[in-house]
Amino acid sequence: IGLHFFDMLLWIFGEVKENIVTKHSHETASGKLVLGNAEVSWLLSIDEHQLPRQLKNNDNKTFRSLTVDGDSVEFSNGFEELHTLSYEEILMGKGIQLFQTKKSIQLVQEIRKSRDA
Repeated sequence: IGLHFFDMLLWIFGEVKENIVTKHSHETASGKLVLGNAEVSWLLSIDEHQLPRQLKNNDNKTFRSLTVDGDSVEFSNGFEELHTLSYEEILMGKGIQLFQTKKSIQLVQEIRKSRDA
């Protein structure tokens, strides 16, 4: 999980200057990225105990949120068919190119290689 999240962050805020992983376990990873135009604290988890209480009460299983300067945007819903649409575009020759994903894939690989201290 998270590749698309990091891809979005790099696209919006620029290249990675520093990558600090503060937690990395089987269920949860968190850290700080210093990017070209932002410092980002991030948390990714498959542990349902990490979900906000109001979502747990509604049986929601996902929560995606981005907070910039105190303003939060939640984008948990509306992505159910996104992979299908992306694959259709790729098959028509209109998709993203492999080189466009390289930096995000490298960042996620660095995070995956890290371990809790």
